[in-house]
Amino acid sequence: MARALITGIAGQDGSYLAERLLADGYEVVGFDRLPSAGEAQNLVAVADQIEYVEGDLLEVGSLRNLIVASGVDEIYHLAAPTFVPDSWDDPSATMAAIVGSTAEILAAALAVAARPKVWVSASAEVFGDTDISPQNEESPMRPRSPYGVAKLAALGLVRTMREHHGLFACAGILFNHESPRRPPHFLPRKVTRGAAAIALGQQDELVLGDLTAERDWSDARDIVSAIVLAMRAEEPSDYVLASGEGRSVGQLVEAAFAAAGIADLSDSSIRVDPAFVRPPEPIAPVGDASRAQRELGWERQISFEQMIGEMVEADLADLRSEG
Repeated sequence: MARALITGIAGQDGSYLAERLLADGYEVVGFDRLPSAGEAQNLVAVADQIEYVEGDLLEVGSLRNLIVASGVDEIYHLAAPTFVPDSWDDPSATMAAIVGSTAEILAAALAVAARPKVWVSASAEVFGDTDISPQNEESPMRPRSPYGVAKLAALGLVRTMREHHGLFACAGILFNHESPRRPPHFLPRKVTRGAAAIALGQQDELVLGDLTAERDWSDARDIVSAIVLAMRAEEPSDYVLASGEGRSVGQLVEAAFAAAGIADLSDSSIRVDPAFVRPPEPIAPVGDASRAQRELGWERQISFEQMIGEMVEADLADLRSEG
């Protein structure tokens, strides 16, 4: 029976990955900090089937010791700070959490005789100030935030360990991906929860920034499927994982309000606050996942509309339960 370690197991991607690997017959060890209420809810279905190890990415040696002791065959390193603006507040902690933990995991994988396979989740933030769209694995990478710089360094470590030491190590350059398990401080969840609250008469307006800003949104469960395929491929590589379609915040709003049963947005009190408007990006962040489709046979199964609909339904149920 295969045995896997998932860092960040209580998060959106980690919890879906745990469910998938358990369904495939794996033993699963999860590493994460003490989960929040929302994160704990993510693990309800699998809590009694996993080994949960509480820890902190900034605790030097903890991951290495866990890898040596746990005897895992595969390592999925998903844990990291996820909210990009926060990286400006503490760049050194961001670098330590992302780069330091990746280096520790890769070194540990090399040190144990079993040589476990390693997956590291990078981010589309590595592209930053690019002038090419859509972006693929060979596109110029010019990150514009400490978070993006850290993710680029982690990506470089994966490539270096793979090429220099022959380690089976893969990295995913992940574009935005959502689900009902996405934390509420991220824009898509803010929109779906706002639409649900307005539909239930619990909120009068939804305050947003630039409605023309575009993102490439996929469903988290499709991203997890690609991660599994990459780790089961004959040869390791790095993959852009994305929908390949740019959609505006305005389109996101329309989909969410339609799913909530609000057909006329003019009645829904959408208000644009300049304080939430970020500087415009020179090129829309849209990913080209051709390599993953070609080499892994990966195909997205969940449409944008289905994804947003499920998020709205989850928010409606949650808000109703709160009274």
